[in-house]
Amino acid sequence: MKHQRAALFAVALSASAPTFAQSAITLYGIVDTGVEFFTHASPTGGTIARFPTITGGDLPSRWGLRGEEDLGGGLKTIFTLESGFSPASGTSLQNGRLFGRQSFVGVKGEWGQVTMGRQMNMTIYGMADADVIGPSAFSLGSFDGYLAAARADNSVEYRGKFSDLTLGVSYSFGRDGLSASNCGGQLPGDTMSCRAITGMLKYDRPNWGAALIYDEQRGGAGATAMTVVPGVRGIAFTSSGDSDRRYQANGYVMVGKVKIGGGWLHREIKGDVRTVRTDLSYLGVSVPYVAWLLDAQISHFRNRSYDADGTMGVVRANYSLSKRTAVYGLLAYMKNSGSGAVYSVSSSSLVPAMPAAGIGQLGAMVGIRHLF
Repeated sequence: MKHQRAALFAVALSASAPTFAQSAITLYGIVDTGVEFFTHASPTGGTIARFPTITGGDLPSRWGLRGEEDLGGGLKTIFTLESGFSPASGTSLQNGRLFGRQSFVGVKGEWGQVTMGRQMNMTIYGMADADVIGPSAFSLGSFDGYLAAARADNSVEYRGKFSDLTLGVSYSFGRDGLSASNCGGQLPGDTMSCRAITGMLKYDRPNWGAALIYDEQRGGAGATAMTVVPGVRGIAFTSSGDSDRRYQANGYVMVGKVKIGGGWLHREIKGDVRTVRTDLSYLGVSVPYVAWLLDAQISHFRNRSYDADGTMGVVRANYSLSKRTAVYGLLAYMKNSGSGAVYSVSSSSLVPAMPAAGIGQLGAMVGIRHLF
C-alpha cells in the first residue's frame, strides 16, 4: 500500500510539473505622489496646498499581479489582480476594494482574448494613444471623471488585434455594485437594469492611428445620479430605460518622435426626467528630448444644458532619473464660462477645490514617480 501511494504521488507530481514550469506571475506597480497647489480653491476664494486626495499627479498609484499559463496549441490562460491606493494615506481606492482597478481571468490565442471579472473597458483602451496627458491629476477627468476610471464589475470582454486593426467589446451584467454608482445588476424580468456595453474599432499604422468608441450605461433601481458637472447634483438614473451614451472619435500622428493627438466626445444622458447633451474636444502634443518628456494639451467642454462651458490648458514636464524613476511638474489653468460653470483642475479628486461659478482657477503640482 505504501509503495502504491508513493507511485501515485510520483505520477501526480510528474504530471503537474510541466504545468508549473510553463506558468509565469509578475508583481508590478507604480508609486506616484507629490504636492499640489490651487488658486480660487473654494467658492469664497483662497488658495490651498495639499497632497492629492486620490493618487499621484502623473499616473495613478497601483500594485498588481498578472500571470499566464501556456495550455498548448497557442492557447494561454491569463489573469490580472490590480489594486489602486493613495500613497499620501496608504488607503485603498475604488471605494476600499482590494482589487478595485482590475480583477479578471480569461484565455487568449491568435484570435484575441476573452476575459471575465472587473475590468477596464474599451473607452480606456481606445483613448490611450490619443489622450497625451492621460489619467494625470489635471486631465480630461476635470470635465468627465468617468474617462479616467472607465471600468465595470461583472463584465465579459473580447479584444483582438488583426494586423493594424484592433477590435474590442465589453458587456457588463451589473456595472457597479458599490458607490458611487450602486447599480448591481439585472432584476427578475428586467435584463437591461444596470447593463453596460462598450465597443472599440482602432486602426494603427507606424506613424498614425485612429479610433471609434461607443460607451453605454443603463440605469437601475438604487443607482445614483449621473454626474454632468463635477460637484453639482447629477441626473436621476433609477430606471433601466435611462441611458448614458458616449460617442467618441480620436486619433494621433507621429512626426518623428513627436506625437500629436486629439479627439471629440459627444455624451447624451437620458435620465428619469431630463435629457442632457455635452461635447468634449481635446488636442495635445508630446515631445521627448533626451531625458525629458514634455506634454501639453488643451480641452474644451460644451454644456448648453447647464450654461456651463469650460476650457482647460495643461503642460507637463517629466525628467527621468532612471528607467523606473522620474520627477515631474504640472501646470494647468481652467477657464469657466457660464452661470453653472464650476469646473476645477482638481475635479477628478475626492475633494475638489472648486471655485465660484464663472471664476477661473490655476493649479500646479510637483511630484515623483517610481515604477516597479
